[in-house]
Amino acid sequence: MLGKLGRSVVALSICFFFFLRLVSTADAAGRPINMGKQYSNSSHDDHQLARMRGLSANGLGLAPPMGWNSWNHFHCNIEEKLIRETADAMVSSGLAALGYEHVNLDDCWAELNRDSEGNLVPKASTFPSGIKALADYIHGKGLKLGIYSDAGSQTCSGTMPGSLGHEEQDAKTFASWGVDFLKYDNCNNDGTSPKERYPVMSKALLNSGRPIFFSLCECMTSRADQNDQWASYAAPGGWNDPDMLEVGNGGMTTEEYRSHFSIWALAKAPLLIGCDVRTMSDETLEMLSNREVIAVNQDKLGVQGKKVKNNGDLEVWAGPLSNNKIAVVLWNRGSSRATVTAYWSDIGLDPTTTVNARDLWALLCLVLTVASFAAEEEVFDAEKAEKI
Repeated sequence: MLGKLGRSVVALSICFFFFLRLVSTADAAGRPINMGKQYSNSSHDDHQLARMRGLSANGLGLAPPMGWNSWNHFHCNIEEKLIRETADAMVSSGLAALGYEHVNLDDCWAELNRDSEGNLVPKASTFPSGIKALADYIHGKGLKLGIYSDAGSQTCSGTMPGSLGHEEQDAKTFASWGVDFLKYDNCNNDGTSPKERYPVMSKALLNSGRPIFFSLCECMTSRADQNDQWASYAAPGGWNDPDMLEVGNGGMTTEEYRSHFSIWALAKAPLLIGCDVRTMSDETLEMLSNREVIAVNQDKLGVQGKKVKNNGDLEVWAGPLSNNKIAVVLWNRGSSRATVTAYWSDIGLDPTTTVNARDLWALLCLVLTVASFAAEEEVFDAEKAEKI
């Protein structure tokens, strides 16, 4: 993953109401319109996409990863019973069938010290059966196990070793355990550039004998909605990641959670659930299970949507999809009700274009023959904006 935000640094400024439409496009003669360059922001896009296609040759990361991560809700309070129960809930709730396949351990799963041979050791008090047994259980559910390490001497919690200087050894250990996903943080490092340290682990994973998705963490930007500057780096094989979802963790309204989930989907961010799926509400499950919003995220074209219009607190976000479709978000981030308008020119359409539009949350279809569409948005409660 490229341009990933570090943990606990994403500032969310969430509107009170969200509007997402999927727009099929064709010109007046019925010819499909190519939307790709409308959202291009870099002269090196073609080179970058060629590189990403090479990375995707191993079959990993063809679409943004979907699953669950332990950190946002549980922090260091994790143990194997919790992880097994989470895997059970992912299956029984239907989330796994929707594509949420990764069950990822975050920080704090290992002992403070390595063993006499320099190997990482699962924490005996919380993972007494070991990671291999846990991976076998997860795989038995048709899911994939993720694990966490760091390109430093210790992880961010300071409770377990990092992998700096042990990359080959740790990669082989992860492979022997059956790990499918590595989240790799950047705390307690030696001050050298991540561009020097991260490729060492990347190469080690490639040489480990097992396909392992590499999720690297580096604080390139402090806000999720600034990730659009990295949009040209997202493509099948690697995705920008503003960190795990907060949906269902409390502290935000339903509309704010819907905004959060929708922006992540449009921006092709990994959809890694961060709440307790064993006890989540029906409302949370329904939101995370919206097949049409998930389809925007998993669309095979693999182009990251981004902010295309900014009028003070009123924003339009958009991105192209396959089959000549466009995903559009109208977002009010102000303190009063306002009408947010997207003109066809904002999203790369000719003014004469007729479109079929669908509200992906209301699940309503519209035919629009005018050169714009608009929605009156509720207010944003500034007191609810928080860091995650």
